[in-house]
Amino acid sequence: MMTNSFAQQAKDYQRVEEAIRYLEANFRRRPSLDEIASSVHLSKYHFQRLFKRWAGISPTQFLHFLTVEYAKERLQASHSVLDAALDAGLSGPGRLHDLFVTFEALTPGEYKRQGAGLRIAYGFHDTPFGQALLATTERGICALYFVPDGDRSAVLEQLAGHWPQAHLAEDRARTQPLVDQIFAPISTEQPRPFHLLLKGTNFQIKVWQALLAIPPGSLVSYQDVAAHMDRRGSARAVGGATAQNPVAYLIPCHRVIHSTARIHRYRWGATRKKAMVGWEAGHQAQQSISPEL
Repeated sequence: MMTNSFAQQAKDYQRVEEAIRYLEANFRRRPSLDEIASSVHLSKYHFQRLFKRWAGISPTQFLHFLTVEYAKERLQASHSVLDAALDAGLSGPGRLHDLFVTFEALTPGEYKRQGAGLRIAYGFHDTPFGQALLATTERGICALYFVPDGDRSAVLEQLAGHWPQAHLAEDRARTQPLVDQIFAPISTEQPRPFHLLLKGTNFQIKVWQALLAIPPGSLVSYQDVAAHMDRRGSARAVGGATAQNPVAYLIPCHRVIHSTARIHRYRWGATRKKAMVGWEAGHQAQQSISPEL
């Protein structure tokens, strides 16, 4: 049942992505909601119903969360958000709604061996943000990649390139339950812990750890992350490490934007990043209205 739900959400996401791209291409003349709906071959009524089903909010509300003005508001509120998250103990383990994320990094010796002796099970699955590849080991999830333009082979090549000496085997029966847990509807009753196995340089690992401190619905800049790490002046390096995040969504690199409030520079496409920002903001707004849910 969960898989079927994600199939519908993945299908809805394709329309959402098309709508965002149309808006990007025509933002100077501020197209009406009717025009945006028409661009994805839907009536205004069906367009609204799709957004309510996918994001839980109206398209008007969703599009507001993609504006520069909204991003600037979030950045203004972000100056202390990482420190506040640390004070609340959210960085280790990280908290994403009711997802608790812990991780371990490869030792220097394991890093040099490039995954030799490691068995990785992977599978392609529908998610609320399109199709994704999830890969896992006995020690934890090691990759979550979105599939741009349906090109599975390219994504699989990236996984193999990241773990060149590991043994890769497709095993959807093993990865589907993880996808179901990651993208299940938000629930405060059953926390869902996830452990990650990360392969990266010391600096990359520190950046990814910092990203786990960013609460859902928040937006921070690369400079904010660098300052949080006591590496002021290293925003560009932080951006590079963020772009190499191997576990999308669980390590929320989509919550890091440019200091000018531009939402871009995402490994899996700027449009997908905007969709994720709007989707999270919508769910956070719903929670603030109905906290008992």
